[in-house]
Amino acid sequence: MSDLLPDAQSSPSDGGPLGTRRSLLASALGLAAGAGALASCGEEPAIESATADDPDALPFDLDASYFVNHGTAPLTLETKRALLDGLITPTERVFVRNNNGPPAGKRLVDPSSWSVAFEGFGDGRSMTLAELQGLGRETMACVLQCSGNGRRFFSHGASGSQWGVGAAANVVWTGVSLARVSEALGGPAAGARFVTATGGDQLPPIDDVSSVVVERSVPLEHALSHAMLAWSMNGAPIPVTHGGPLRLVVPGYYGINQVKYVERLALTAEESTAKIQARGYRVRPIGESGDPSQPSMWEMNVKSWITSPLETSAAGDTFVTGVAFSGAGAIDRVEVSVDGGATWGAAEFLGPDLGPFAWRTFALPWKATAGTHRLVCRATDAAGETQPEERLENERGYRHNGWRDHGVDVTVS
Repeated sequence: MSDLLPDAQSSPSDGGPLGTRRSLLASALGLAAGAGALASCGEEPAIESATADDPDALPFDLDASYFVNHGTAPLTLETKRALLDGLITPTERVFVRNNNGPPAGKRLVDPSSWSVAFEGFGDGRSMTLAELQGLGRETMACVLQCSGNGRRFFSHGASGSQWGVGAAANVVWTGVSLARVSEALGGPAAGARFVTATGGDQLPPIDDVSSVVVERSVPLEHALSHAMLAWSMNGAPIPVTHGGPLRLVVPGYYGINQVKYVERLALTAEESTAKIQARGYRVRPIGESGDPSQPSMWEMNVKSWITSPLETSAAGDTFVTGVAFSGAGAIDRVEVSVDGGATWGAAEFLGPDLGPFAWRTFALPWKATAGTHRLVCRATDAAGETQPEERLENERGYRHNGWRDHGVDVTVS
């Protein structure tokens, strides 16, 4: 039998036995709204600019207690699950993932002079960050998630960082829309089908640059409708660690497409032939090599996970909280089970809706009883897609949104 509070599987109504439910949700709403306010109203971490004396300094101090460290070359940090509970993820808690080192420090001394070469437009030319900022600006919230988030749940030993759920964040970006840039440059040239962005990472000294360069292609239609060139993250300049001074943001798409330190943006008829596009980040059967015929890691699938309680809880009235999102657009509903999926209750959203590509925080009241309980959740997006129970087995452990693996065991006493 479910341990959900009475009537937890129906919508709230006036009065009646839902008084406890209402008070719990009100408390949860206050917590969620407070977390969002802290992240978006000026309490971001201090962000330092790189200097000529110390060009490679980290842009802010990272607190090791926030992360699981998956490696130092390059630095790879996973945010702990319990810290992913707010509407906006504070910059100092956002996971860290890089394919190469950041650009040479001297290029970042004056971020406004950072230059991007534009190709495949009616007027192909270079523009500095200052010029791009002069075209106008807009702000949007969207989920940033690594393609391999959830990889550690795969049993075949998929290579790569062994992420749990913490290679994701909900971030507010400010920049100029790619549509506005395109308009300023005379629009796409004939035959353009993709937006191909190249990062300015420091590359190792090898002859075959195409094997290491971060150069990703995404469909033109989606990019011109939604993408931006961003210079601000959560209200402050984007730290070098996260791709500053300029980063391509493609809402609804996996993080590999959000090219850091973007220095070239071209409208192309074909996808890039760089390894990271042609053979890397492809969903392929276990044991097979990557090739362009396989699905590319573009649009994210619908996903959710629980953020509280984790491991232990006191008996009595409490609530189960979590986050849910989808690359296909808005989340329609979230269901929660406290008995491993035997029975389900409809959760309620907390806090404001920050847009179709941002995550929603949710809560479900729970009358916790002594014992160990398996807590799971599943989300459904506006397109009607629901999280499956099991993962899709694939060589690199990509696109994992199976709800069973993402559950937590909670001991109540």
